[in-house]
Amino acid sequence: MTSTRPVDPRRLDVPAFALAQGRLQGEWPLAEMNRLLHGASALTQDSPAQSVAWSARGERRAVSGGEPEIRLRLQALTALSLVCQRCLRPVTVTLDVRPTIRFVRGADLAQQLDEEGEEDVLDSSSALDLHELVEDELILALPLVPRHDVCAQPLAQANPGADGDGAASKAHPFAMLESLRREGDKRN
Repeated sequence: MTSTRPVDPRRLDVPAFALAQGRLQGEWPLAEMNRLLHGASALTQDSPAQSVAWSARGERRAVSGGEPEIRLRLQALTALSLVCQRCLRPVTVTLDVRPTIRFVRGADLAQQLDEEGEEDVLDSSSALDLHELVEDELILALPLVPRHDVCAQPLAQANPGADGDGAASKAHPFAMLESLRREGDKRN
């Protein structure tokens, strides 16, 4: 009689998970992902999402002349409210990540392979916190400059013209220096 105990996504044995061709899925509250929420608008009932939907699938790939490669296929989906850097109004950003991560024995080998190639490589020798990995992947998917494709309203001008129509007078940035130079020339 074999006992199957539930797989803990916070302490995942990736090689065993891959050997069993394991599959996990679920949802985690966004409120538990503090690093991801840093810089995002505070979560409210009106937030675009309250959780992160995720799934993970373990695989082993046969390699000619070597031991099988261990891989983890990950998917995560959520949405955050960020600040548009054009109009400074809220913009909803959907984060949909689907990385495949290769696992090898030893941190040094993982670092070397990760630096040499384009594929993500991690060390398989310790238990993996899948929650932390999902949060890391979502952070990497954040846009450097969040913005609307087209902003709904133009920016308010910081220096409106005297007539109140919003048309700012375009003074040359060195006009004041030019006037000072002319005054100096008149004195000499």
